[in-house]
Amino acid sequence: MDLTSPLWYFSYILVLICLAGYGFHRLCIVYLYLRHSRKRPQPTELFTDVPLVTIQLPVFNEMHVVDRLLDSVSRIEYPRNKLQIQVLDDSTDETTGICQAGVDALRARGFDAELIHRSDRTGYKAGALEHGTRFAKGEFLFILDADFVPNPDVLIKTIHYFTDPRIGMIQTRWGHLNRTFNVLTRIQAMFLDGHLELEQTARNRSGRFFTFNGTAGIWRKSCIADAGGWEHDTLTEDMDLSYRAQLKGWRFIFLNDVETPAELPVDMDGFKSQQHRWTKGSIQVCKKVLPAIWRAKVPLFIKMEATAHLTSNFAYLMLICLCFLIYPNQHAAPNFGPLTHYIINVPIFFFASVSVIVFYVTAQKALRPQTWWRELPYLPLLLALGIGMSINNAKAVIEAIFNHQSGFVRTPKYGIDQKPKTDWKRSSYKAMKTLTPVIELLFGFFFLFVVVEAAMQERWSSAILLLPFPVGFFYTSLGSLARLLPVGRASDLEVASDDTKES
Repeated sequence: MDLTSPLWYFSYILVLICLAGYGFHRLCIVYLYLRHSRKRPQPTELFTDVPLVTIQLPVFNEMHVVDRLLDSVSRIEYPRNKLQIQVLDDSTDETTGICQAGVDALRARGFDAELIHRSDRTGYKAGALEHGTRFAKGEFLFILDADFVPNPDVLIKTIHYFTDPRIGMIQTRWGHLNRTFNVLTRIQAMFLDGHLELEQTARNRSGRFFTFNGTAGIWRKSCIADAGGWEHDTLTEDMDLSYRAQLKGWRFIFLNDVETPAELPVDMDGFKSQQHRWTKGSIQVCKKVLPAIWRAKVPLFIKMEATAHLTSNFAYLMLICLCFLIYPNQHAAPNFGPLTHYIINVPIFFFASVSVIVFYVTAQKALRPQTWWRELPYLPLLLALGIGMSINNAKAVIEAIFNHQSGFVRTPKYGIDQKPKTDWKRSSYKAMKTLTPVIELLFGFFFLFVVVEAAMQERWSSAILLLPFPVGFFYTSLGSLARLLPVGRASDLEVASDDTKES
């Protein structure tokens, strides 16, 4: 044992304890969810005459999905004289022409629809919403991203909660149009189900703050104005406005039994781009609003939950630190005896790893009580993908910490439902390219070496526990690098692979 071994070991344990802390928070969410699961919110009364609602559709270069969006909006069951449809278009391609044709068709059918096109993307989505709200006739604003397909009864199921004048926002739960398209969409669906079904429900019904998810929700216009309006100094304007509104005393409601389906990214680059934006934006909001939350006259449990929520993505930095500490710890950890080893490591492993499994299994059992067990084979890949995304998301955290400015990078969507298609790779829409896949590939080879070495030395527990690291890094890196293959060949490979995984 050299003089540095205690330093490596205690640094390793400290990082694991921090990760275990976030794992413990997940278990707290599961507890709150189960405790309050039957406490479904109810409207205080019903409108005798439903109010005017403005449906806002922020769009930027969405030629593959905008027709589907407008068609689904036209099917919403609500009096036409109480609907206004705004297409808030910032597009720079043929999407604008498609939007104009769609709006003209809606007008011909008697809808109050308009296209509001901006050639200047100031503020990105937040800027488009801010601009469109100036012309909104309704007191209630139903916001839908371009890849969403609302159910016809969504407004009837939600609008009556606004009979309570204290309610500022109603959020519905996202569904997944293409959940079984490929392995990546299945895992994404599990990630989102955990957040939407467990976290949002638990926070809302236990009296804690929760946030608007950026789409599939209805805002009271006066709530937005009272909170200071849409601001575009973060990449997650939805989270920012949500905390500012709740600090003003407005109440939100999450309806987990009202589903609004959407399309998931089908390629690794699109998923990474989306995760990078969400992660970076959450840290920006953390820096912006967390001090105000702790100064606010709200209960301590609300402040603590908001802190856990806003700082949760710092776990990716800890995961990267863990990557650098694992190998030295394997070779230089001091020997404190087997009893001490298990006393320290078993609880940490439980809270850092087992808690994640409990969290996502609970979500699947809640949403799919008859078929939840079919998702279990994807849990190891979910854990691996979480590890593999650590480089992409840690980069986002660091950028936010050091105020590195970047634009709002939209996630490409291709109008894909459950049926595999072979032409989406030919789209001109591509996610932003970076060197991240190369770094992930190097991490994958490094951890493959670590796992093989542990197996050769018959340290089987270490080899098994570390196996998700190379799997995760190879999955995220090769998933991106596969886009460099010729389009036809890459498409054929993916479809052949997906056909074996459909259920």
